[in-house]
Amino acid sequence: MRDRLIIGLDVPGVEEARSIVERIGDAGTFYKIGYQLAYAGGFEFASELIGQGKKVFLDLKLHDIGNTVEEGVRSIARMGVTFLTVHAYPQTMRAAVAGRAGSDLKILAVTVLTSYDDNDLVEAGYAPVAPEELVARRAEQARDIGIDGIVCAATEAPRVRGIVGRNRLIVTPGIRPAGAEAGDQKRIVTPGEAIRDGATHLVVARPIVKAADPRAAAQAIVREMTGA
Repeated sequence: MRDRLIIGLDVPGVEEARSIVERIGDAGTFYKIGYQLAYAGGFEFASELIGQGKKVFLDLKLHDIGNTVEEGVRSIARMGVTFLTVHAYPQTMRAAVAGRAGSDLKILAVTVLTSYDDNDLVEAGYAPVAPEELVARRAEQARDIGIDGIVCAATEAPRVRGIVGRNRLIVTPGIRPAGAEAGDQKRIVTPGEAIRDGATHLVVARPIVKAADPRAAAQAIVREMTGA
């Protein structure tokens, strides 16, 4: 179950990230590197983690013209990371699938960000589409294109599982242990709820990396996942 908990290293620098990984020790096996750390030495740190036998999820949410995405994914595949995110636009997804050909890299499509609600979609010009409807449409497209997995809110996981089938990954951010603050997330659930709803992997950042004892926090979440 430890391999299904992805710890988000949402910190400003490599030294802090390295310290967190050391404090967590063998309680964590899988780490996410997003924008904040990636552009502060995180790509080199990803190689360091891989050299230690850890798994790495590069959460870059790529979205650009097809050739740019394809070549970018091809370069990332050579790094040896496990997961990479792209935005769930059909052209982008097709390019990412082409770029990861022949590698073990798994491409995850980000459907609708978990910080978005109905009002955010209206503001972005998607009205009158509710988040769950846009998630479903993009999940269908990702399935047909051959994407390896979906990133969505855990509340949407049961419906997404019905769309993408049994064998695809469902990775859920917006996870908060009971009693934790929601922060900027708007569609959140607990670790146990996410597992019961069909998620294969959970992304947890602040509740672990900002904890007084990150190792204990990670262990507690794994216990809750196991119990579910």
